[in-house]
Amino acid sequence: QVQLVESGGGLVQAGGSLRLSCAASGRTFSTYAMVGWFRQAPGKERQFVAAISRSGNTGYLGSVKGRFTISRDNAKNTVYLQMNSLKPEDTAVYYCAADLSISLSRATTWDGYAYWGQGTQVTVSS
Repeated sequence: QVQLVESGGGLVQAGGSLRLSCAASGRTFSTYAMVGWFRQAPGKERQFVAAISRSGNTGYLGSVKGRFTISRDNAKNTVYLQMNSLKPEDTAVYYCAADLSISLSRATTWDGYAYWGQGTQVTVSS
């Protein structure tokens, strides 16, 4: 049984930082083809934020490049999303997702991922 559990969300002022964690059980992250972070704001569609491949390659949404960093700790079976210089428009529920065989071309699409966490709320005040 694969389970992903996010943590680390909260309320922060604009310009602040948060680090989100996604812990996996049932399978090690190193066996997934891709682990991604998505976010969904009220009334908006789920949006790709960042992803890291099995080989460690990373990709980001344009508006978070240079501010967010995705990383993986295989020993702790955890993927992180370090978020710096947060803006009010970053406010959303953030989800961790993983898939065993997703292709690179589908890595930014939410429906390409089979496994999802329950989400963690990030609120950035102005």
